[in-house]
Amino acid sequence: MTTPQELKSIVSEGLLSFPVTDFDQNGDFNAKSYAARLEWLAPYGATALFAAGGTGEFFSLAPQEYSDVIRTAVQTCAGKVPILAGAGGPTRTAIAYAQEAERQGAKGVLLLPHYLTEASQDGIAAHVEQVCKSVNIGVIVYNRAQSRLSADSLARLADRCPNLVGFKDGIGDIEAMVRIRRKLGDRFSYLGGLPTAEVYAAAYRALGVPVYSSAVFNFVPKMAMEFYRAIAAGDSDTTNRLLDDFFLPYLEIRNRKAGYAVSIVKAGAKLVGHDAGPVRAPLTDLTGEELEMLGALIKKSGAQ
Repeated sequence: MTTPQELKSIVSEGLLSFPVTDFDQNGDFNAKSYAARLEWLAPYGATALFAAGGTGEFFSLAPQEYSDVIRTAVQTCAGKVPILAGAGGPTRTAIAYAQEAERQGAKGVLLLPHYLTEASQDGIAAHVEQVCKSVNIGVIVYNRAQSRLSADSLARLADRCPNLVGFKDGIGDIEAMVRIRRKLGDRFSYLGGLPTAEVYAAAYRALGVPVYSSAVFNFVPKMAMEFYRAIAAGDSDTTNRLLDDFFLPYLEIRNRKAGYAVSIVKAGAKLVGHDAGPVRAPLTDLTGEELEMLGALIKKSGAQ
């Protein structure tokens, strides 16, 4: 088993990514296609892959499908790249998913939001603590949507939960991020997790958050790695070129509809010959016009 501290080390450097989950034309999980996707992506150099995360439509998976996704990912990537698993929802549901991820051999868990209901800091912290104490593997908490923890709450959780080793920010509140980073120091590994994280990567690196998760790694992995290496090297010429030529036009498509942060990634995978099938409701797929726009951007980015 990978210890929580070993997991912290793994996710403290390099590029992370969240593979899309493959569905067939009936909307059922396609394990064969998913395994082929992971085999394609694994050699490109991501430090870790997160199965059944937000981009992997965790929120749309039934419990048995979740087990199948994590098992397929762990078996396919054994000896190639570490697999972490998304887990979330109400506390007992999140515990069940986290324990299943551990049973299937995932190296750690990304704890996604509890969803829907508002909650106090004490309540959210209790939720996180109960999930952490239900498993032995490392946990990374995702600050996003209704699950927003303050620096003080995170400090208390760090004392109570030795296996809570990471903090992923999906909110973009710079003041809060500075407070968290200054208060917690090196106790956590810090991950940038805003949608299309490349746009924020330079700013977050300046805040002491050098690691981020790339969704576009799903279909332009070579370019995603080029961008990450440029960020790490302080090569602003390369990052500015890629922002202007790809990422900012990409955002114009992504921002057309709510939920397109996932849909556009599946569309990109389809356009490069690695079709993952349609998204599940309540998400919607890109229109024909939007596919053409995305296709032009991908073609401009060159062979992957």
